[in-house]
Amino acid sequence: MLRNGVDIIEIERFEKIRPGIRAHFINRVYTETEKAICGNNYACLAGRFAAKEAVSKVLGTGIGEIRWKDIEILRGEEGQPIIKLHANAKVKELELGIHHWAISISHSRTLAIAFVIAQ
Repeated sequence: MLRNGVDIIEIERFEKIRPGIRAHFINRVYTETEKAICGNNYACLAGRFAAKEAVSKVLGTGIGEIRWKDIEILRGEEGQPIIKLHANAKVKELELGIHHWAISISHSRTLAIAFVIAQ
């Protein structure tokens, strides 16, 4: 069965996070590799946030049963985003019989969007 998920977020939401809270938020949501990829690039962080939300929609759980770091958005050899699942997200992927993922992340000046398809 083909499954899809999409999420869109305002990049400004990441820019407005108070510095004292920002580090805690980033450490809770992103893996070390994701933090290294994005650094302080808010568009990158927002895109990966949207991607994690979109993946959770494909899995039918939302964030809660699955933790943020259970879904990792990495870079492929040519810089394209790729999905790597861990822990409960990986269990759910296996339960659903998902073997193939496709992801697209895009940004405008103000928005980040991610679209995910799984089969």
